This record gives sequence, structure tokens and C-alpha cells, in this order.
Amino acid sequence: MYDLLIKNGTVIDGSGRPMYRADVAVTDGRIAAIGDLGHSIAHRVVDASGQYVTPGFIDVNNHSDTYWQLLAAPSLMSMLAQGVTTVIGGNSGSSLAPFTDPGAIRSIQKWTDVERINFNWLSMKEFLDEVEKRRPSVNFATLVGHGTLRRGAMKDETRSITPNEIGIMQDMLKRALLEGAIGFSTGLKYTHARGTGLRELIALGKTIADKGGVYATYVRDEEEGLVKSVEESLQVAREAGVPLHISHLKAVGEKNWHLMDEALNLIETAALDDIDVTFDVYPYTTTGSVLYTFLPDWVTQDGRKMMLERLKDSQVRASVIRDMRRKEVDYSQILIASSSLSKMLSRRKISEIAALQGKSPEETIVDFLRASDGRAIVSLEVLSSKNVLKAIKNPFSIISSNGVGYAKEYATTGELVHPRNFGTFPKVLAEYVRDKQVLSWEEAIHKMSGKPAAKFHLEQRGILSKGYAADIVVINPDTVEDRSTMEDPYQYPAGIPYVIVNGTVAIDDGRLSEGRTGQIVKRKRRLFEW
Repeated sequence: MYDLLIKNGTVIDGSGRPMYRADVAVTDGRIAAIGDLGHSIAHRVVDASGQYVTPGFIDVNNHSDTYWQLLAAPSLMSMLAQGVTTVIGGNSGSSLAPFTDPGAIRSIQKWTDVERINFNWLSMKEFLDEVEKRRPSVNFATLVGHGTLRRGAMKDETRSITPNEIGIMQDMLKRALLEGAIGFSTGLKYTHARGTGLRELIALGKTIADKGGVYATYVRDEEEGLVKSVEESLQVAREAGVPLHISHLKAVGEKNWHLMDEALNLIETAALDDIDVTFDVYPYTTTGSVLYTFLPDWVTQDGRKMMLERLKDSQVRASVIRDMRRKEVDYSQILIASSSLSKMLSRRKISEIAALQGKSPEETIVDFLRASDGRAIVSLEVLSSKNVLKAIKNPFSIISSNGVGYAKEYATTGELVHPRNFGTFPKVLAEYVRDKQVLSWEEAIHKMSGKPAAKFHLEQRGILSKGYAADIVVINPDTVEDRSTMEDPYQYPAGIPYVIVNGTVAIDDGRLSEGRTGQIVKRKRRLFEW
């Protein structure tokens, strides 16, 4: 007798192969059989007539860890409701381990008020053990953040790094990989990493290559310097011999939209030259950003504390405002999502705050950053819908949210979260597969499951196959859709009645079940022995 039997569905197995009619049986958290199982019996039977049965989705660019939701509210309901059964954290250069001392937690201060959180670990092993104790609803794997390593080696300093400090970072990275991390990430746009040079990146990239990991990068510039930034990433991959994944590839700002074609061409050419390269994309033209990234690079150089000190100087403030105006960005349309200031300021545009204060948008941003201690998350519509479509279609893309798992109840905080946190995967299926027919169902599911599993070496996940982990989603192809909007983001999607995580029904006929059966996903230790 099977534990679970999903009958009468159409299987899209995540490999990219054509869909086919079959039943799927589950025992002990694994797929026990796929085929005509009409005469079989099980403790639980789900009738999937007229629906698709797919692998659980793998979100390779997720921030539920660094926004602290993984630890504070581990159901991660907005991810689970989309069909996400595995999230990869440690993205954009920040991870929650390894720490050399408690101060290294400041790597995540751009997203989370670190003064309000408590933690009891330093090493990667201790961190993963703690996550396991919290019993998340989805599986969790993590990269090692470059910014976290840098703070461990250099503390809060932003001077040029020494060869000895690079060696310290390499040793920390090796140990974290041995203890379960699956790769390494950078966030080169953020203040603490902007001084990072090629020597440092290549050295760390070689460490990852030696241990069989993946290098994921939030590139240095997504505006006029996009092409050079992609070239830099490819150079690291080439010289270090490491698989490369570019996080949320995009061209920001209308005057830079034309650069997307060149960036995609670089990636495609590199792949022909045997560089293992992919990138991820989310299906929205509105970004979610840290507010200080709209300032000129020179004022944010050397870190947040130095930035705030500089902004106190009236002459520096004037120079910042002058340089901001040269960038041709409509700052007035920036929407405050969250900050350390009053909830009253969330959901307000910079134009509204500027009007109340009788200031220009640029002046308002500078003053807002000073008042919020540099901590503010914002949204702005700066992407091209044509570029989003190109990225989704591209053979080297993976679908991801770049988001966080929330419950609807989080709305009481007053924060305006990005709709990608609730709607990324169903939006792609409804809009780009069913309605626009940009992708086939098989292609889209592959970009959400089998492809990310293969890229990040998540063994026996991402494919519906006998013996693989039973992470399964049942989708109604006619009704699946996202409901989350910028104005009302806290809305779960429709058309995903069942989500199974490691053989346990986690979303049961659209409702969250009591069990939380997510596992910590690690690379096999044999790959990391030295």
C-alpha cells in the first residue's frame, strides 16, 4: 500500500520532455511509482483529473533567510502556495553563516533590522541545524555570501583587501561547503562589496570550482554598466573554471533597455565557448531595491556608516543631488515599501513625501536615507516588458522570485511587499504559458524545477522520477493565476490545489496543512573532502 496516490493527472516531469497521462505514487517521502496505477491502493488518494502533476518548484534566488522570515515564520506560506517546495538562500552576497563573530550579521542590515534579532550560531553547520529545528514548510539550501565572508575577514572596514584576508575567506568558504553550503554568491552593487577586484573573485571562484559548487552573482551594475558587469562575471567563470549563475538579469532604466540584447548575446556566446552559465528572471517590470543604490557610487563607497556621515555634509549633499539629476531617473515614482521610519511612510511615493516637505525628489531621498539610518526598501517600475519576455524565453534562463516567503498576516506590519513574493510562478504559468504561449508547459516547468535542480546539483529533486524526493505540485491549467498586485500584494494565487513536500501534503485543497516537512538540502560530503 502506498502512502499517497495521485491519480488521473497529466505528468509534466520537469525534464522538458512531453507531458503524458500517468498516476504518481508516493511512499516514505519518495516517488515509488509512475504509470497506470489504477488498481493500486493508498492511505490517501488525490484525484488530479484535468490537472497537471509537476515537480515542486525550486526558487534559486530567494531571500527568506536574510529577511529573517525563514526563522521568524518558517511556514513561508506565500512561497508554498505558489508551488515552491525548495528555496535557495544566501543570495546577493549575504548569508546567515559562517560568522567569525556576532557582528558579521550586519551583512543583512540592508534588509533586516539586526538590532531586533537574536541568533545562537556562528558556523554553517550550527546555522543549518537551527533552521532544521524551526521545521520550515519548504526545503532549504544555501549559498555562502561574499559580503558575509568579507565582514568575517575585514570586519566593517572597506579598504583594499590583503592576500592574507583572501586566504581567510577561502578557508571560511571551504569549511562552509564542507558543512553543507552549495555554492557562493556576490552582491557587487552593495556598499561593502564595491571595492572587490577580480583577483579576489577569481580566488574565491577557484575555491568553489575545486569543491564542485556554483557561483551566483548580483552583478556590479544593471544600468549603463550592465554589459561590462556581465563580462566581468563571465571572466571570473572562465578563469576560475566555475559554473556561473547571474541573479535577476535585467537592464534598469529606459535608456539602458537596449543593453539587454547585448547581455544575452554575451551569455549565449560564452555558453558556446563551454562556460556553464545561466541566469534567473522574475516576470515583473517593477523592481524591489535598496534605496541607497539610487545614490551615486562614490557616496556609498566604504559602507553605510561612511555614506551616512558624508550625507551630513551640506556640500556633499549638494553634489549627490546634482549627480542624481544627471542619471535621468524619475525618482518621484519610487514607492517606499518598508523602512525603519514610521509605518505611515510605507506605501507612499517619494513624490508625496517631497510635496509634504516642499523638497525635490532627490533631496527627499537623501534626507529619507539619513532619517532611516540608510535602511529602506523601495519599488520602481524601470524594466522593459519586452526584455522580461526575452529573458523568460531565453534557453539559459531559470524562473525565480528574488522574493521572500510571507503569510497574509504580515500585512499588519504596514510594509508593502513586492507581488513577486506571492505570485511569481503562477504568473509565468498564466501569462507567459497559457495566455501568451511564449513557453510551452513543459519548457516552463523545466525552468522552474529540473533545470535549477541540475544547475545547483540538488540530487534527486526537480524531476518526477522513481526514487526521487516526492516534492510535487498539482496545477489546474485553466485556473492557475497570480492575484498579488502592487496595491494589494498579500493575495495567494489560484489554481494550485495541492503541494506535496517530501511526501507530505503541505497545501491540501488550497489550505495550509499542519505538517511542516521541509528538509535541509546539502551537497554530498564526498564532493568536498580535501
